[in-house]
Amino acid sequence: MTSSLSSFIAALPKAELHVHLVGSASIATVLDLARRRPDAGVPTDEDTLRKFYEFSDFAHFIDVYITVNSLVVSGADIELLVVGLSRDLAAQNVRYAEVTVTPYSHLRAGIPAEDVVAGLAAGRRRALAEHNVVLNWIFDIPGELGPESGLHTARFVLDHQPDGTVAFGLGGPEIGFPREIFKESFDLTRAAGLHSAPHAGETTGPESVWAAIKELGAERIGHGINAVGDPRLLEYLGEHQIPLEVSPTSNICTAAVASLPEHPLPTLLDAGLVLTLNTDDPGMFHTTLNREYELAHEVFGLDRAQLVDLARNAAQVAFCSDDQRRSLLAEIDAVAVRA
Repeated sequence: MTSSLSSFIAALPKAELHVHLVGSASIATVLDLARRRPDAGVPTDEDTLRKFYEFSDFAHFIDVYITVNSLVVSGADIELLVVGLSRDLAAQNVRYAEVTVTPYSHLRAGIPAEDVVAGLAAGRRRALAEHNVVLNWIFDIPGELGPESGLHTARFVLDHQPDGTVAFGLGGPEIGFPREIFKESFDLTRAAGLHSAPHAGETTGPESVWAAIKELGAERIGHGINAVGDPRLLEYLGEHQIPLEVSPTSNICTAAVASLPEHPLPTLLDAGLVLTLNTDDPGMFHTTLNREYELAHEVFGLDRAQLVDLARNAAQVAFCSDDQRRSLLAEIDAVAVRA
C-alpha cells in the first residue's frame, strides 16, 4: 500500500453501519472495566487480554463476547463505551455510525432500563459535542437466548425508543437459531416504524438470508456472505438492492471464512450487490474501518474509485436523515475529486 493511498483512505469521510457497542471497546477500555471487576473472568493485563481475543470459532467468540459484556454493569459504563467508540470512529474519519446495542443483555445484568437509556443518551450527546460523530442505534436480539429475548428486546425498544433509534437487529449464533423464530418481535418493531437489519448468512448458508428477507423483512443484511452459495439469491439481492454489511476481518477472526484471499467479497461485488465495509467488533478483532478499506485494496485489488463507491454505498443505505446523507455524500465527493 502506497502512503498516498493510505492517506486517501484516512481522509475519506465514512459511515459505519455494522459495529457492536461492547465489541467496539478498545483494549484500554476493557482493561479498565476488567480491573474494576476482576472476578468477571476477563484478563486484567494487556498481553493476556489479547490472547483472550484469539478465537477458535464463532461459538468461542460468542462465549468471549458474553464474558466481556458482563463487565458492563451501569449506565455510566454504557456511556463510557459510547464515548470511547465515538473517539475511535472520529480517528477513522467516520462522520456517522449506526451502533448495534443489545439492551436485553444489559437488563439481565441488572441495569435498570432507565439507566440504559440515560447512558446511551449521554454518550450520544458527547459523541457529537466532543468528536463530531453522529450516532444512531440498532437494538438487537441476543439470539442465543431464543425468541423470548426478542420479545423482551422489542418491548424495551417500544417502551423507551431512545433518541437515535432507527432499526431492530438480530445477533448471536445462527446455528440452532433460525431467523424465522424471531419473526414476532420483528413484526412488532417494524409495525412501529423501525427498519429491519438482522444478521444472516454469516455462519450458515443462503437459507438464513432468505429467511431474514422473507420472515423478518430485512432491509439490510448483517454479513450475508454465504449468499454466494445460491445464484438465485444473489440475483434477488441485486435486483432488490438489499445491501450486505460486510466485515472481512471479523469473518477471519471468527473462522467464518478460512482466509482473506478466500473471502467472497469480490464475488459479491461481481454479482452487482450493494456492499458496505464495516468492522463489526473492532476492539476484539484488532481492526479499524480504515484498515478494512486498506484490505479491500491490498487483498481484493479495489482501486480508489471502488473504495469511494463503498463509502458512498454506506451513506446511501444508512438509516439516517436526508440532511445527514446529503452532507456525508458531499464530503465524500469533495475528497474523491481531489484524489
